[in-house]
Amino acid sequence: MKWAERPPNPLPEALQKMKARVTVTLKSGILDPQGKAIEGALKSLGVGGVASVRQGKIFDIEIEGGDRAKAETALKNAAEKLLANTVIENYRIEVTG
Repeated sequence: MKWAERPPNPLPEALQKMKARVTVTLKSGILDPQGKAIEGALKSLGVGGVASVRQGKIFDIEIEGGDRAKAETALKNAAEKLLANTVIENYRIEVTG
């Protein structure tokens, strides 16, 4: 069963929990020295076919409550204030439960 097809959670909202993932990546055009270092290391290890590497961050977050819109708003606020430097980074939020 896909996440979108899950039946509503029968627990009271105060006891419900949702899982979310915030993925932060550098904007295109921003130099990525860590990605370049990883790319070089992969090549030196003999990993073939690596054209380029861009490094990012993933935050797996558990949210209390069952209000998806409220969770997405809170995560957007967290991403813009703490998790991502929006001058040089993009972020994507996925709520899965």
